[in-house]
Amino acid sequence: MHPRLPIEKNTETTANGRVRGRLECRMITTTPTDGSRSWLRLDGIDALRGLAIFFVLMNHVNMRLRLAHIPYTAGLPEQLTSSLVWNGQNGVQMFFAISGFLITSTSLRRWGSLARVDVRDFYLLRFARIAPLLLLLLAVLCMLHAADFGDFVVTAKTGGLARALLAALTIHVNVLEAQRGYLPGSWDILWSLSVEEMFYLFFPLICRVLGRGKLLVAALLLFVVLGPFARTVLAQGNELWQEYSYLGGMDAIALGCLTAITLSRLTIPRSALWISGAAGTASLVFVLGFSIQVEASVLGRSGLDMTLLALGTCLLIASAAQGRWRSPRIGVPLGTLGRRSYEVYLTHMFVVFALFRLFVAAGKPPGGVPILFVAVILAAGLLGEWVARAFSEPMNRRLRRRFSREPGSLGSAIDANTIDANKGRAGCSRQ
Repeated sequence: MHPRLPIEKNTETTANGRVRGRLECRMITTTPTDGSRSWLRLDGIDALRGLAIFFVLMNHVNMRLRLAHIPYTAGLPEQLTSSLVWNGQNGVQMFFAISGFLITSTSLRRWGSLARVDVRDFYLLRFARIAPLLLLLLAVLCMLHAADFGDFVVTAKTGGLARALLAALTIHVNVLEAQRGYLPGSWDILWSLSVEEMFYLFFPLICRVLGRGKLLVAALLLFVVLGPFARTVLAQGNELWQEYSYLGGMDAIALGCLTAITLSRLTIPRSALWISGAAGTASLVFVLGFSIQVEASVLGRSGLDMTLLALGTCLLIASAAQGRWRSPRIGVPLGTLGRRSYEVYLTHMFVVFALFRLFVAAGKPPGGVPILFVAVILAAGLLGEWVARAFSEPMNRRLRRRFSREPGSLGSAIDANTIDANKGRAGCSRQ
């Protein structure tokens, strides 16, 4: 049993004969009797996250093969290999857009208005979700470094273990890498968390100050404009900073936030949802499927290609969120991968390193390369599922219970099965 959040648009006639509209969000607990899934999770968004983590996994396996000088792409079309194995950064940009949408939409659902975001509760919610697995990961990485496992040793050139640990705990792994160079793979992936956590740090504060008027929308639009400049002019030729800067990811996050705000205020006609979905799909196909040409074009040189990708992702989010798109059975594995994207993202490098070592030990057979890619995706998905069920989800629930002022105060539900339907109003009506 999970809460649903149907949005109802009611009208009433005022004394002067005008019709006044009222948009209401109500949280209702229901028990599906036909075996259908609750709409608490949106299949389309899970599928987008699954696609994003797929690109990240493919890219990191590709990097291992490239560093080992294994010419596995010889004879294959250049654009095909680029689309399949070089879109990791694009996958992260998609993640940023999805994160902006989810954080903003859930904040609207919990507090009714962004101006009423409870800063303390917001930070506790983010801490409960992010910190347990992140801290566990850092502890494991420190032990592997101390044990001198080659793939996990932080060299003095990049500042050593203490410097990397400090960067991870103070959300500036991206800054450290831009200054010192790449950290080992399991540390390197934390650059994107630095960008997201910076967003989480300032989001509730900005909402409290600007959330009641148009200033918030203006601030978000400013971040959208600054994104391409951050990836080009402001990077000043630093290739790492072009990809890892805070502002370079904020345009995607801001677009996700704007999408959530827009959808909370409008009910989009079904025909427009189809157009939104088609335009979003076309944008993703263009940027991801023709990446070589796009990168060489004015879009790539100006940094607008990543903004276009984020915009396309948001158009698909809008179509999926209000259209209630449901995944066919064939898309269930991708959606499942997306639902565990955080756990998969933080743990997948262990799988990549382990399976790549097995591949090397087997003599680097050319026919084993496709098997390596598939095995990594399956094993990373299974590991992420196990970690979520055994550790991160129980810790998330435990921390929310521990720090909540009263049952259910830290979110739509601590345990969806225990919500009282009579107390489940989200309070996000807009007069």
